[in-house]
Amino acid sequence: MARRALLTTGAAAALTLGDVSFAAADGREPETPERETRTVRGTLPPGSPDFVYVPVDVPSGVRELRISYLYDRPSVPAGTPGNALDIGLFDERGTELGGEGFRGWSGGARTEFFVRADGATPGYVAGPVRAGRWHIALGPYTVAPQGLTYEITVTLTYGEPSPAAPVTYPPSFARGRGRAWYRGDCHLHSWYSDGRRTPAEIGALARSAGLDFINTSEHNTHAGHGAWADVAGDDLLVMLGEEVTTRNGHVLAVGTEPGTFVDWRYRAREGRFGRFARRIRQAGGLVIPAHPHATCIGCAWKFGFGEADAVEVWNGPYTPDDEVALAAWDAMLVAGVRGGRGTWLPAVGNSDAHRDPDVVGLPQTVVLADDLTVEALREGIRAGRAYVAESSAVSLAFSATGGRGERAGIGERLELDADAPVTVRLEVTGAPGRTVRFVTDEGVVFTGSPLPASGVGVVEWRTTPSYAAYVRAEVRHAATAQPLPGALAAFTNPVFLGRG
Repeated sequence: MARRALLTTGAAAALTLGDVSFAAADGREPETPERETRTVRGTLPPGSPDFVYVPVDVPSGVRELRISYLYDRPSVPAGTPGNALDIGLFDERGTELGGEGFRGWSGGARTEFFVRADGATPGYVAGPVRAGRWHIALGPYTVAPQGLTYEITVTLTYGEPSPAAPVTYPPSFARGRGRAWYRGDCHLHSWYSDGRRTPAEIGALARSAGLDFINTSEHNTHAGHGAWADVAGDDLLVMLGEEVTTRNGHVLAVGTEPGTFVDWRYRAREGRFGRFARRIRQAGGLVIPAHPHATCIGCAWKFGFGEADAVEVWNGPYTPDDEVALAAWDAMLVAGVRGGRGTWLPAVGNSDAHRDPDVVGLPQTVVLADDLTVEALREGIRAGRAYVAESSAVSLAFSATGGRGERAGIGERLELDADAPVTVRLEVTGAPGRTVRFVTDEGVVFTGSPLPASGVGVVEWRTTPSYAAYVRAEVRHAATAQPLPGALAAFTNPVFLGRG
């Protein structure tokens, strides 16, 4: 491991360490007829590249490749990040950015994994272990001032591979209700990345939460796409995707074709994100930046929103960074209408649930779609025909009506002259004691009284397109820390007013 070289590759500057070689790769006999093991050690200094590659020369005749690793976690001063080391695997086809060599990623969720023809550790792609130069990918997420000392053990098992297991994907449709409002959660993690729930457990929780659809979004891997066929059913559509977890923010690929892998090994300053946003769209998916103002290292969104189809404004239980995301999204709406561009970015909300006690469907995006199909849901989200609610108990009906009966709903435009009268109407159920607010490009323009104990109410407000270029609705819990508003119980995408 003393030999090091800095290579400029498709994945930007990456450190490649000395290779791990086995006897059979050098023409020698293995230590035993069945198995060989090698252990390598090294230390990564602070400021290491985002990704470090350890080559492994795999000989022919290998049935299974198994890798385990560990690293030190020294004490660090308060406020200083300690060691955190992610891991993944690329096969003999190489580590080229966006290439075909990807065989799995577990981040920091696992200390051991294997791949073979008939199976693999969750997060890794089953398939033959072919001869050639493989690469263990290390991702030093954070490195302590003392450095990060690691140990990797590679075990090869020889023999004839077992037949590959067939892969079945969930269908692209479920039994819908025609054009209707469908509830979903597009940001979920199972044990195929860093979650602790099985796909079956997530499916049961989604049904209990009253959801009609979910989207798989494992960190940096598509390996679990084939694990959801038995979870889907007439009552639950399972869309497939990925949470592309870069060092400069996370983005959801929503509703991609089965087996679609999207690379994550780049930063905003490298100018590569557009290529992978196009990759998502070419696979039929939506590009949705996740938790754009989250405070964890590498979580805040740095790529801009020019390639986005929507933005995740509300992520999990409502927190101050969601309030910041809501305000930033509203500012983008204002800039759009005042700049006369006629384009806007719809908002969604998802749970980002990983494990107990994370609540699947808190929050959930409610989409007006032509049917319960992947294609129809993608179109509904892209068009902004959606609102976000904290649970299936909360339902909204929001619209704007002109003096002659003209009407527009969420995500639509009410085409009227500038001084024409408009009545904005919100019907709420399932929100006892909550307060309704209407927000326009001028800010909060109306705040109602708390809804009755029944949680049912109708609120109206009158305006004109010259006063309000758009109107959106919020339903809020009572404030707990003045002058901050209370947490959201629900909010809508806007209804636009006036001639576009």
